[in-house]
Amino acid sequence: MPDDPTDDSEPLRASRIIPGPAHLRQYPAHDLVAWQPQGVLDDSLLDEIAEWLCTIDEVSPPLRRFVDLSRLTMVAVRTSHVFEFARKRTERFAGMTPVKSALFSKDWVGFGIGRMYENLMRGTPIDVRTFRDRVTAAIWLDVPVEILKLEDKPAPPH
Repeated sequence: MPDDPTDDSEPLRASRIIPGPAHLRQYPAHDLVAWQPQGVLDDSLLDEIAEWLCTIDEVSPPLRRFVDLSRLTMVAVRTSHVFEFARKRTERFAGMTPVKSALFSKDWVGFGIGRMYENLMRGTPIDVRTFRDRVTAAIWLDVPVEILKLEDKPAPPH
């Protein structure tokens, strides 16, 4: 666990852009992939999330994932699509190394969708938690809170 997740005195370890949807970055020093989807969370965006997750799972799954839903303008995903998404994630992830996935949303609807997904993933190698504050998410992920602000300027992909 970080010594003090609220300590901003250490310089932020830079992220780098990785292939996938816009606003996707990796923090190699912390084995973390972070994504901040923007716009409308609908069935199409949820499918996009599923695609990049499957891609990184097959290549080199990071042990920690952080999805920041704070830039969403609207949530219009069908509940049945969230169930289908969770079912596919469970099937595709069977037998893989366990990972931690933190979902962050201050918005109650986004938080509710995250909690539903969290409950659907119980008992799988994908340990999901939904948070309304970054400090608690950082403690759970064992990373500095400054990273979860996603304010650093990512380096271009290699």
